[in-house]
Amino acid sequence: MFAVYASHPSPQDPFAALVVGERPDPTPAEGWVKIQVQAASINHHDLWTLRGVGIAADAFPMILGCDAAGVDEDGRDVVVHSVIGSGVDETLDPARTLLSERHQGTFADYVVVPARNVLPRPAGITAAEAACLPTAWLTAYRMLVTRGRLQQGETILVQGVGGGVSTALIMLGNALGLRVWATTRDEAKGERALAVGADAVFASGARLPERVEAVMETVGAATWEHSIKSLVPGGRIVISGATTGPNPPADLTRIFFKQLSVIGSTMGTRDELAALMDLCLTTGLRPLIDEVLPMTSAPQALARVAAGDVFGKVVLTR
Repeated sequence: MFAVYASHPSPQDPFAALVVGERPDPTPAEGWVKIQVQAASINHHDLWTLRGVGIAADAFPMILGCDAAGVDEDGRDVVVHSVIGSGVDETLDPARTLLSERHQGTFADYVVVPARNVLPRPAGITAAEAACLPTAWLTAYRMLVTRGRLQQGETILVQGVGGGVSTALIMLGNALGLRVWATTRDEAKGERALAVGADAVFASGARLPERVEAVMETVGAATWEHSIKSLVPGGRIVISGATTGPNPPADLTRIFFKQLSVIGSTMGTRDELAALMDLCLTTGLRPLIDEVLPMTSAPQALARVAAGDVFGKVVLTR
């Protein structure tokens, strides 16, 4: 079958490991199902896979891709939940994994997943839109609703705008009745953030007019100090990523003196994905798609994501 995959870990030159070619058709194990992929979206996770981060060396070659929407063997339109784990909250399973870590990913004609990881795709959501939900949008939903426990009328700060998670945080925050502020170094991206639901946009690191109840943090070292200083006493940082580095200065004095909470958040559960799709249907909200390209154009699409030259999600279709 057609597939886009990493042939080997390549930390220094990730694109040297990228192959657009053929891989064997997958055979589902007992309790697993085979899905014909219609659309899959790109995540930074795919770039980490090319570098060999979060994946064992003996797992290569590995088909890229966490997200997918497609058709099951009975012809039903479905969405794939990419967290493979067990328990009431599979994200807390110590043995959990994402597609393209231990199991082949979604940038291919077919993907196999546990039957539990397949949800019906609502008729009002296209395959391309649905393919944006299971990683970036689900991550944002869990940050806001489950882990952040944000309440209508509270103010959040989204650090950095442009990528899939940050645009999802802005749009979902707006739909949930939050006041959404954001930061960026790019004036054009700031204008687009306002257009999709941000109430105000500030230059990265700028002093805010007032402190906020919560900061949504995916940037890490470059914004951490600003995030800590931007919170009201008792405020919280919800962090789901660290694209600029995982080891920022902790500023422990401010954290304990202001009684701030630092809350980790990872992906989301199957039930949260179902709730997210329901929210999209009831509000009319849909993921922001920057570009839709054929899967054969994966190298160009991945390069755009690596360069940060996107606003929203990049989707690959078969």
